[in-house]
Amino acid sequence: MTNSNFSRFDLQAFLIEAITAQGFSLPTEIQERLIPAIRSGKDVIGQSQTGSGKTLAFLLPIVDMINTDKAEVQTIITAPTRELATQIFNELKKLLDHQEEQTIQAKLLVGGTDRTRMIDKLEKAQPHIVVGTPGRINDLVSAQALGVQNTSMLVVDEADQMLDMGFIEDVDKLASRMAVELQMLIFSATIPEKLQPFLRKYMNNPRHVHVKPEHATAPTIEHRLISLRHRNKIEVTIEVAKIVNPYLAIIFTNTKEQADEVADAMQTAGLNVGRLHGGLQARERKQIMKQVNDVKIQYLVATDLAARGMDIKGITHIINYNIPKDLDFYIHRVGRTARAGKEGLAVTIYEPQEQEAIEKLMKRGINFIFADIKNGELIKLEKPKFGGNKPKSKSTVSSGKALAKPKKVKPGYKKKARYLQEKKEKRDRRLNRKK
Repeated sequence: MTNSNFSRFDLQAFLIEAITAQGFSLPTEIQERLIPAIRSGKDVIGQSQTGSGKTLAFLLPIVDMINTDKAEVQTIITAPTRELATQIFNELKKLLDHQEEQTIQAKLLVGGTDRTRMIDKLEKAQPHIVVGTPGRINDLVSAQALGVQNTSMLVVDEADQMLDMGFIEDVDKLASRMAVELQMLIFSATIPEKLQPFLRKYMNNPRHVHVKPEHATAPTIEHRLISLRHRNKIEVTIEVAKIVNPYLAIIFTNTKEQADEVADAMQTAGLNVGRLHGGLQARERKQIMKQVNDVKIQYLVATDLAARGMDIKGITHIINYNIPKDLDFYIHRVGRTARAGKEGLAVTIYEPQEQEAIEKLMKRGINFIFADIKNGELIKLEKPKFGGNKPKSKSTVSSGKALAKPKKVKPGYKKKARYLQEKKEKRDRRLNRKK
């Protein structure tokens, strides 16, 4: 236990025991740089990709700093989705389970659960740590079931996604109800310009740590591209899904309508499929996540809701039904596979208008292998030349090979055509004169 490199952070013994039990001995870069800053009371911005260990970077110092003599809410951790909040809460429980006496209390507050029962429990006892979605937490504060006026620490996880989903106003409302001396911890893959006014409003000279990965994606992921050409996209997707025959695959679509369409077609084709998107009821999403974790489905059709922060175990394949508009999400999507050094395969079905996006991803260091389907197998093809930076009206790319070029015309053909035309006109004039 004392051999752990986490010992130098001077954390409580049960925390060292908890992370050792999970097999962690060396802190990641973001943990190394942020744990001391958080413990010293500084505001922090942690910018990193999924898999950097950021969750423990804030959970360890938060748990370590809880004062059990005070029976009040001391820290609130917010996440943009119920699934992500639940995941953070489960990580928190792994730490708290190692307490000799269960003195530090935590509660998960998300929508889709019995509100009245939740209020009853909060009236009996206030937790030290709250993990939840901003909407539900605000609702319980408004109902005077949750007291946050003395709460001095707020974590905003996946802040850029909070902004995209329109939840940053809820976070702002919550922060304004908390203690005046508020320590704020922001974690995000990107820090968009639109987030800056919120950061300036609440943060005081924050410690900004940006951990850039060595590779855009895990080096153990193989990225394959399949040109759609004139085929039916759903049929190609189903064929790819059958060929790869995964332990668990996520098929990513850009919209929930596409997700439903693809999932319905896969179901009709007899595949064991589930779907996950923002249009589902909380109960349905919970059931799907349980089926995924219990390995009861082989294919999960999802929107980018599942691309960020979600730690779904055992994903062997990613299939991109289309390339996301925000290219960062390609990185997040494929980051669901090849975790902890394992191998993964990401297959992307692309159309001519997505050529520019592919070239941008290549510049980021994604090494694509061009492929196609032949005799029920995925075969590798030679890398095509896109032929220019902008997509043409007709595809300059086929399934991995450049399309046949138009027949070359001989030089000077325009001059010759003009000469023949003039010759014909002279002949016509001569005939007219004779007449």
